[in-house]
Order: sequence, then structure tokens, then C-alpha cells
Amino acid sequence: MKKRKLGNSGLEVSAIGFGCMGMSHSYPPFPEKGEAISLLRSAVELGVTFFDTAEVYGPYTNEELVGEALEPYRDKVVIATKFGFHIQNGKSDGLDSRPETIRKAVEGSLKRLRTDHIDLLYQHRVDPNVPIEEVAETVGQLMKEGKVLYWGLSEAGVQTVRRAHAVLPLAAIQSEYSMWYRKPEEELFPALEELGVGFVAFSPLGKGFLTGRFNKDTRFDSTDFRSSIPRFKPENLEINQALLELIKDIAAKKNATPAQIALAWVLAQKPWIVPIPGTKKLERLKENLGAQGIEFSAQELAEINEALSKINIAGERYPEESEKLTGR
Repeated sequence: MKKRKLGNSGLEVSAIGFGCMGMSHSYPPFPEKGEAISLLRSAVELGVTFFDTAEVYGPYTNEELVGEALEPYRDKVVIATKFGFHIQNGKSDGLDSRPETIRKAVEGSLKRLRTDHIDLLYQHRVDPNVPIEEVAETVGQLMKEGKVLYWGLSEAGVQTVRRAHAVLPLAAIQSEYSMWYRKPEEELFPALEELGVGFVAFSPLGKGFLTGRFNKDTRFDSTDFRSSIPRFKPENLEINQALLELIKDIAAKKNATPAQIALAWVLAQKPWIVPIPGTKKLERLKENLGAQGIEFSAQELAEINEALSKINIAGERYPEESEKLTGR
């Protein structure tokens, strides 16, 4: 397994990480607990050292799963988790990054993850009611106490990133990024390159779309997050097949799968980008990790990006109410 460093922070992780959310949140059906633990441990044996979770996934159940699975390997892995929501009676009811909430979240995460430190702690979403400087100061105190080693922001805009980094240097920004969502390239990537901050790409497989599994006839259960996403409506899935056809053509030339091409493309954009695809199956995990062996020449990348720029993607990536939670 190849390694990558997240910006100038010194935090080194496997070039491809593991997004754990879907094992118990958003994308049913979920595997049995024993199967999920076995898969996470197989990931470690295959060289994955970077695992991503959050207290709000469940809430709490995903962290508990990750904690139990990775406890025997704790000194070999980097665990990322997130705070930033007010959770009451087992449900999230809005953003909350007040200092006391952050501390409560971290103490809970440490117990559930069965560890004495969190390797990488993200603010899950920017809280407009709490200055990011105050958030940074609180996390800085937790770092001095040894409870947090590195920190980052998820779905934060450039202004917030700069303000946070000025108070407490960021290791990474986590946001959606893939062949069908490239907005971070516009403003965020140049800023991260300037500041020396790494980037963690969630949904690098477009929530499964870029694997080629879905078409206009696909129907999602109401409990599946994708059922509420405009991009996954039948009429948009049909339009978006144009992107999939491009990826399939590239895959055929490279003797690879569409998923491997999608991940290899993300890896090829910057050396400080780390994708964190999720899966519930061992064969898919092995397939994803195979993306490391695929390389593009500068000319191939330029041709792919030129072709991508001519494809119009139909549908928003989030329902309107969720899109409001992305930072500025």
C-alpha cells in the first residue's frame, strides 16, 4: 500500500482510506456486526491505515463499530472522527460547535473508539453561530491535552479554512470530490496548496454511481440517503450515464473497472489528496485498492479532464436543506 502525507502536517496515511459511514448509516442494508468488523480488519491486513467515522453516524453506532474493529490494531491505524452536531435522545437536531459540546463529543468519541487519542478530528459542518476561531482554540486545548493529534474541517469554504488555519494549523479539509463533483478545484485546492493543507475526498465514487451500478430504472429505498438526492432521480441518472460511458471507455483501455478509474483519477489530481471510498464487501475493497496501480500520463489526464469538462451533470449533489449545511 502506498502512503501519502496530508499537506505539511506530517500526518501520513494509506493512499486510499476507508469511509466507514455506510456500514451503519445512510446506505442500507447494513452488514451484520461480525461481518463489518471482519471487513474493517481485512482492510488493515491489506494495508489500509486511514479510517473515517463520526459521532453523528448512527448516532454513535459507527464509532462503536470502528472502535471494536480497530482496537487490536490501534497503533497501526489513523482514525478520523467528527464533532459538530447537537445530539439528544439518540438523534441529531442541528449544528452545535460550542466549546462545551466539542469537549463532550470528544470524550464520548474516545470511549466509543476505545482509545486515548483521536488522530484526526474534524468539525463536521461549519456552525454559523460559533466563530471558527473559538472552535480552533477549543480543539487546540484538546491537542495540548493529548486527546487530539491533528484537526481539520469538513465541507468548509475557503474563508473559513483561512481563518481556522491562522489560529491552529489544519492537517486536512474533507469534502466531496470525484469525477462528477469537481467544485473543490475552483477555489479550495489553490488555497490548500498555498497553506500546505491536505484534502480528504469523500464519495470519490459518487455515492456508488461511478461504479456503474445504477441507471434510470434503479429505485432506492426511502431509508437510503440517495433517495433524497436530486442527482439520483431517474431522469438525472439517465442524463448522467454520459459520464459513466466516458469512464467505461477509459476503463477498457486501462484494463480496469470503472470504480478503479474513478479512484485513480482522484489520486492523480494532487499528491496530497486521499480518497476514502466506503464499501461493505471484501471484493469491492480489494477492487478499490487496485486503483493504486493505475497511472495516467500528463497527456491522458489532460484528455480525460477535457472530456469531463464537456459533460453536463444533471441534478444537485444534495437536497436543498443539506446543501445549506456546507460552509463558506
